Amino acid sequence: MADLKMLSCSVFFVVLFCVTSLGKCNEQVPLIMWSSAGSPLPSHAPPAAGHIVSTAQLESYLQNALRNSPHNVLLFLQDKLSVDDFTMYGGVFGNKQESAFSNLEVALQSSTPLLLPSVAHSAASAVTGILQEQLDTSPLYMDPETLAQLRLNASVAALLVFRLPYATSADMMSAKEVLSGNDEVIGQVLNIMHNQAVPYTAVYTALQPSRVIEDAPLAMQSVGGRSLLQSRNSKGGDKVPYPPVEFTERGSPCILLWAENLTVSILRENKWQRHDLSSQTFGESATVKLEGSACNESHSRLALNYENVLGFRSFKVIFVMSQRLYPVSARRWFTMDEVILEYEGKRATFNASRAIYAPAEYSYRCESVTSFRYAQLVPRTSKDAANQWKLSFEDFQIQGFNVTRKEFSYASDCAGFFTPGIWMGLLTSLLMVLILTYGLHMIMQLRTMDRFDDPKGPAISVPQTE
Repeated sequence: MADLKMLSCSVFFVVLFCVTSLGKCNEQVPLIMWSSAGSPLPSHAPPAAGHIVSTAQLESYLQNALRNSPHNVLLFLQDKLSVDDFTMYGGVFGNKQESAFSNLEVALQSSTPLLLPSVAHSAASAVTGILQEQLDTSPLYMDPETLAQLRLNASVAALLVFRLPYATSADMMSAKEVLSGNDEVIGQVLNIMHNQAVPYTAVYTALQPSRVIEDAPLAMQSVGGRSLLQSRNSKGGDKVPYPPVEFTERGSPCILLWAENLTVSILRENKWQRHDLSSQTFGESATVKLEGSACNESHSRLALNYENVLGFRSFKVIFVMSQRLYPVSARRWFTMDEVILEYEGKRATFNASRAIYAPAEYSYRCESVTSFRYAQLVPRTSKDAANQWKLSFEDFQIQGFNVTRKEFSYASDCAGFFTPGIWMGLLTSLLMVLILTYGLHMIMQLRTMDRFDDPKGPAISVPQTE
């Protein structure tokens, strides 16, 4: 019986891939929904192969599923996820020991899951609001440590949101390691719910696809022969999915902040525990408060106030900026002096003034701002609490002065004009030119003989004795 369940779970992931691969795979994410043992989901007609579930259809699916299911909803919202992740890391071809979704597979074996392999990413991004409206309760952003201290009531609806990261270019972990870590978080949460004997309904989806397959005409596919797997940024003009954080002073915008990912990590028991602040900071589900922020002509301070972050009831991320005139350049520059974390009466301070700066009338932008790899954020001292923290800001942009029309000014990018790749190309080209010049010089120095031995003339005699 156990083997049959394992086989059915493997078939589930294979079907998940096969169904999605039949249709367009542009900007869509999978959604899996299941319930605790003893509370099966009502049966649903699966969507047609290749059909992309819209926001209205997703709302209908969730409404029907929650009609007779437990109203303690666990929403595992990952930053990025695609069906390819299940086929690459799910062990769907019998390699169960290599699976990165072992806890998820065990949970699906004891339930009749709802499978939506192709959900429009705009609909998946709105799943928090849809569940909030249907359950008539506000979402609580949690982690396993906070959930273990919470006592749930089976008769009272609750929407618990668990943000899960995905590997990025600035992360030191591979995608499989991150997915395995996310699966461990899912397993911990489900074990806590089981120990508390609280029935639940779980949803696993993502905000964006981790892989995007661009649509192309058949003629181009047959002639070009190139892979259709592209990055989201290959289009070169993605629109900002949500507005920046805006702090106003006396009715006028004063500070703007935007990032694709804001991630903080703390070292506990020799393990790094991560938390993504993006959903709490940006978008419709943002819960961040800006209490403690201030700005004037020379100093700006943006304070992001959160609740329930990595087990801390109150958590602050503070950006401290200043601007002044530099006589050498004869212009005003602003610098980010410090990035401060405040939690439970403690403070961790990172120095950022050496790497994060821009002309005062510009904004500052950087693809990756971290404290651990090519670090722009450095702990203030060797004994500072910041040594136990890691910060990672992806596609980061901030402006603390001269904000107009609620829009960022021209961005001063952290990437210099001469990047390491450009320097490598220039030096390699220079070396090749020097080698070519030396070779041509040696060839031009070759001389032919102007005298030759005459075979009819007298022979050359060399005396043997002195």
